[in-house]
Amino acid sequence: MEHTTNIITLRGELEGLPEYSHENHGRRFFRFTLGVKRLSGNVDHLPVVAQEQLLNDLDLSGGSMLLVTGQIRSHNIRTDGIRRLLIFVFASAITAEEGEPLNDVVLEGPLCREPTYRQTPLGRQICDVMLAVPRAFRRADHLPCILWGRTAQEFATCHTRDLVRICGRFQSRSYTKLTEDGPQERTAYEISALTAQILERWE
Repeated sequence: MEHTTNIITLRGELEGLPEYSHENHGRRFFRFTLGVKRLSGNVDHLPVVAQEQLLNDLDLSGGSMLLVTGQIRSHNIRTDGIRRLLIFVFASAITAEEGEPLNDVVLEGPLCREPTYRQTPLGRQICDVMLAVPRAFRRADHLPCILWGRTAQEFATCHTRDLVRICGRFQSRSYTKLTEDGPQERTAYEISALTAQILERWE
């Protein structure tokens, strides 16, 4: 297995009973949403996929909050001829315990597309990047990240294949998409960087 840095730790509230997701190599996986409160009071509603055995072993006597550790994964699906990138947490451990909300992410990987830099009407600097975080068997998870302020300025000078490290939080964001059938409410998932570092520039 290749060395990779893709670590997420969440503590939040279960927002509904787990539902069956899929089966792989004889193992059943379930999907649920974890609500993780921000300091602002807003809540990120984050999708989690976990093996059935993890849920069967879960002891809920520790409280109503779940601590989930694992990785952020991506999966391409095609619906009605349209490709979509699903972003979710793949859990490696789940325990029930009370405590403050947690949402910590550490990622390392090369950029797989050119950064997109912009400024809001109020002058806030934003840079969107897409990381290809290596996974086993020569696969990679393609994860959208957003950077702010001076860090956004610095990363705007990056190029595809530059190696970077991003620490931040996994967040959900609602938006309205105009379609042929009218406006539709959708949810996007991304990693909001608190700190970021350019480890190596591709020459």
